[in-house]
Amino acid sequence: MTIELILEQVKSVIPVIQINNIEDALPTARALYEGGLDSLEVTLRTPCALDAIQLIKQEIPEVCVGAGTVVTPEQLQLVKDAGAEFAVSPGLNANLVLVAKQIELPYLPGVMTPSEITLAMELGLKTLKFFPAEQAGGLKMLSALASPFADIRFCPTGGISKENYEDFLALDNVICVGGSWLAPKKLVKGEKWKKITDLARDVVGSRE
Repeated sequence: MTIELILEQVKSVIPVIQINNIEDALPTARALYEGGLDSLEVTLRTPCALDAIQLIKQEIPEVCVGAGTVVTPEQLQLVKDAGAEFAVSPGLNANLVLVAKQIELPYLPGVMTPSEITLAMELGLKTLKFFPAEQAGGLKMLSALASPFADIRFCPTGGISKENYEDFLALDNVICVGGSWLAPKKLVKGEKWKKITDLARDVVGSRE
């Protein structure tokens, strides 16, 4: 499956979650899934991230699990071995694009400038992460990129919130958005699983 097909099946928003304690992995994923979101991204920012990916995929196979903050070729292989179905990077690196193709792992690299988008096109990519979205110009920047890069679709991440995600989704060149507001650290640490489920339901309900 390609990254395009994966993102087209996403219900508009990919929850970006950081698992600090492995005990929180399943409750967080279940809370989001019960709220109607069946895709998520686990960032590789903590020592237990790979274990979290593997555990979620094993115990809740219905969930499409991606790995975020992938910055080395070795991490691409590690996340695939852990069961990740796609990988996401904050930036664009030609070697990572090549390795992802070699191991057949759907891959979403990050860009924020026209030069990076042009390089991505040379590498055969048409779907990109726009990061950090708000700091890189947000809605105005994405609108400006639409004409010169009419065939490129973006998944904005970084600064996406409950208050602005629908504005991003309204843009024709946005395929989906990624956001951490659906499972914030405070709610996870406090084991507020119902609140996380409610946040997910709000998103799903708004898109129906």
